[in-house]
Amino acid sequence: MPLIPEEPQIHESAQGSRVTPAAGRPVPTPRPVPGPRSAASPRPGRPVPGPARPAAPAQRPHPGAGQSPSRPESRSDSGTQPQIQLIPAPVNGALDAAEEAVDLLLDTGRAPGDILVLTTGEQHPWAAHESSFGEASYWAQHDAREDVFFADAAAVERASSRPVVVVAVNGGGDHAVDVLPAALARANALLIVCGDAERINSVLATGV
Repeated sequence: MPLIPEEPQIHESAQGSRVTPAAGRPVPTPRPVPGPRSAASPRPGRPVPGPARPAAPAQRPHPGAGQSPSRPESRSDSGTQPQIQLIPAPVNGALDAAEEAVDLLLDTGRAPGDILVLTTGEQHPWAAHESSFGEASYWAQHDAREDVFFADAAAVERASSRPVVVVAVNGGGDHAVDVLPAALARANALLIVCGDAERINSVLATGV
């Protein structure tokens, strides 16, 4: 009697050979193999990233770096004083030091209208030029608060408060630093003083 061959059995190989599914059953979608992703293959469901945003500019230290960060733009009800920074400079170099301080402030994002510069000796060339057109025109630019404003320290009482006040002690004799308390009163966040450190500290008693 002849032997009836057994029905062949389908074995799944170790290599994972595919099995033909029964009719009518959907073919399952294979899952992606996890692994590292590159910028060219973003995660599904997320938009393709555009050009990378430019990194925020590195914060260049303000003059007198190494001190605590600047305080808020306005003084609190508790009478918090603004930060004070000192840039040692000789009388004939104080104005140059003040201009460099202003450049650094602008480079770090400070708005020009936030800055008031006072000189105790010779006027800044900008102030001398603009005041030649008359006091009204000159102080109108101060009130507009659209740019850095340079003024003689003798007129500090007329100047309004700004977030940053820079004082160049570039002359004016022994009483030049007497303007510092008034300048401090007009600085909401930061007072920068360029001049003789010993004389300045004797007035402000800050020890910076």
